[in-house]
Amino acid sequence: MLLDYDRIDPELKPALENFPGFEIDRDNVLQVRAMLDEMRVDPDVEVLSDKTSISTPEGDIDIYIFRKDDRPNQPAILWIHGGGYIMGSADDAKAKVLASECNCTVFSVEYRMAPEHPFPAGPEDCYAALSWLMKNGAELGIDTSRIVLGGASAGAGMAAGVALMNRDRDNFPLKLQLLLYPMIDNLHATGSGEITNHAIWNLPTSVNAWEMYLDGTPDLDASPYAAASRATDVSGLPPTYICVGTEDLFRDEDIDYARRISEAGVPCELAVFPGMYHAGESFVPTAAVSRRMNQSIYAAAKSALE
Repeated sequence: MLLDYDRIDPELKPALENFPGFEIDRDNVLQVRAMLDEMRVDPDVEVLSDKTSISTPEGDIDIYIFRKDDRPNQPAILWIHGGGYIMGSADDAKAKVLASECNCTVFSVEYRMAPEHPFPAGPEDCYAALSWLMKNGAELGIDTSRIVLGGASAGAGMAAGVALMNRDRDNFPLKLQLLLYPMIDNLHATGSGEITNHAIWNLPTSVNAWEMYLDGTPDLDASPYAAASRATDVSGLPPTYICVGTEDLFRDEDIDYARRISEAGVPCELAVFPGMYHAGESFVPTAAVSRRMNQSIYAAAKSALE
């Protein structure tokens, strides 16, 4: 089944001429990472940047820290970068923009990635970062009663898994899980998951990424901490914000997860943007639909951090 590209918002189409999408497998993942490193551009925002590391039984984890100012008792976002569980960096543009737009501190985790470090390495790193943040808030200048856990794409999928992990372990109080087009279904067993040629992030690449992250194909037996769609119980989670575009591979899995969370009694805001492909708001931030999407994201985060 193929995507009808006429459904994509016209303002978003020109970006696809220069970047039609990823084709990634185990053989080229290192080359794709290098390409993305060369393409990285800092956003036009003024934030203070710092970096620290925390020690865990598995080794040290780097954490990037972005904030507008150094006032005490700030709210914070624990941010998990995207990249299909196999690429990306904690020195992340969205983390910096969120720090600026939401006037908070963003802690962005340099978690271990597949295929070198398959699940559960990444979520365990992020959970260690959450625990560190919650236990050291005062010295970090953070109000631990105002913490959001968030991410984009695979980062949002990992955030969803870490939120389930947190519920089942320490249950640190979280104001919100901020999930931007989360990658949560290793099977893509949905209507939008039947379309093979989605822009930016297509089905074959996503299947390959899941295989690397899960170190195989456990299908329905995948851990819900890896693929949140596999969770049979989604009660007891923090309030949730989910956004996705209508032309995104993840559309239907995200809508279904929002439905299930709502039915479990968890407050959940779902925002679906017409004509939007995966991460289109980052590729063409000036498009009208991108501005609406970004404002929706910032509004949800700022409301939770008040």
